[in-house]
Amino acid sequence: MTAHVYTIASGKGGTGKTTATLNLGTALALLGKKTVVLDADIGMANLGLLLGLEKSKITLHDVLSGTAQIKDAIYEGPGGLKVVPSGLSLKGFQNSNPEKLKEVMTAIVEGMDFVLIDAPAGISKDGVIPLAVADKVILVVNPELASMADALKTKALTEMLGRSVEGVILNRAELEKTEINRNKVSELLGVKVLEMIPEDANVRRSAAFKVPIVIRAPKSPAAIAFRRLAALLAGETFKESSIKEEKEGFVDRLARSVFGGK
Repeated sequence: MTAHVYTIASGKGGTGKTTATLNLGTALALLGKKTVVLDADIGMANLGLLLGLEKSKITLHDVLSGTAQIKDAIYEGPGGLKVVPSGLSLKGFQNSNPEKLKEVMTAIVEGMDFVLIDAPAGISKDGVIPLAVADKVILVVNPELASMADALKTKALTEMLGRSVEGVILNRAELEKTEINRNKVSELLGVKVLEMIPEDANVRRSAAFKVPIVIRAPKSPAAIAFRRLAALLAGETFKESSIKEEKEGFVDRLARSVFGGK
């Protein structure tokens, strides 16, 4: 079976794209799908920070600079997820060749069900390649005009590259305005809204503990939305009743806060 390769993109920064990529990938892994998430935002990498991988010895920077192989930059993530972080150093960014991402994708898809690429926000050379190597693109937008205007540019660029937008994740939406926002976004962008992720304080709390919300607070509104989206992409029926609440004691919480989720 050929892996499904999705690039998760946004027209502007701050939409919650990286958090969405991580939680969608983790939710797919929890469904038993062999999933890898790759941080292609080589200039402003944040994916590793959300998992406590910021001190990884080998990252995508090393792979793109030709000093390491992709297999050495793959780390074990939560729920069976595989993670390829990018480095945080400016030197590593300067030495990286984004063109090598095409070679990386050829190697990384083997044996995988899903590959999710966290793309840089905006339109730039570094951002074009992640759009070009994907099967389809998923846009992450907030329910505000500026976010959707920038997403339209990313959609147009995606189509210029011969790729298509699978749909939109409407992130940080207010529950009481869900249907109105959903309809407006779909109409403005000309694509379907795959899922609405509600504003949820548990997202920020989970990030502080460096644990995806779908694991730390699986019954929270945002976690349920991410799991529902994962089931949609996997072609499975979502059953909220199957979600088990995971409890943490005080010692566990303290350990996570001190040791960064280890």
